[in-house]
This record gives sequence, structure tokens and C-alpha cells, in this order.
Amino acid sequence: MLYELRIYTMHAGRMDAILHRFGQHTLGIFERLGMKVYDFWIDQTGLPKLYYVMEYKDMEERQRQWDSFRQDPEWIEVKLKSEENGPIVEKLEEIFMKRAEFFTR
Repeated sequence: MLYELRIYTMHAGRMDAILHRFGQHTLGIFERLGMKVYDFWIDQTGLPKLYYVMEYKDMEERQRQWDSFRQDPEWIEVKLKSEENGPIVEKLEEIFMKRAEFFTR
């Protein structure tokens, strides 16, 4: 398995917009496209950040899923509408990980 930690840092004042977009739209689109969110967090210290982990079979599956997502008509419309008052995400970090062999969950 391949895991991807995605860290979003929002522009000032845009945290509510990203929470609404994920809660009302993005997670549903992910599910429809077969994209698996392993876990999801909101920064505890008040920083305008989201953290979530995606799970994939391998890097090829990851690439196919994100290509489908970026081309999805519903996503394109949701993104445009949600950014009518300006961009939401200031910075996106993508970190690829594999589980340590000695750790079991």
C-alpha cells in the first residue's frame, strides 16, 4: 500500500470555505471516484491547516485517481464556485509514505 499525507494551508480567512468544500462536496466526489481517505484532521492549534491521508494500491493508481478527480465536471464546478471570493488553498504539501514493516495496526 501507498499512503499520501496531504497538508493544506489556507489563505487567511478561508478555513470555513475549505471545510465547507470538503464536507459538502470533495469527500463525496472522492467516494464516487473510488478514492479512499484513510483519515482526516483539522489543526488543533488554530493554524489554518488540514491534514489527510489517502490510501492507494500503488503510485499508478494514485495518478489515475487524481487525473480523474481533476477532470471531473462536478469538481471543476465546485472549485470554481468555492473560489468566487478568491483562492482558498495557499500551499499544498504531498508526502508519500509506506507503513513500517514492524508496525501493525
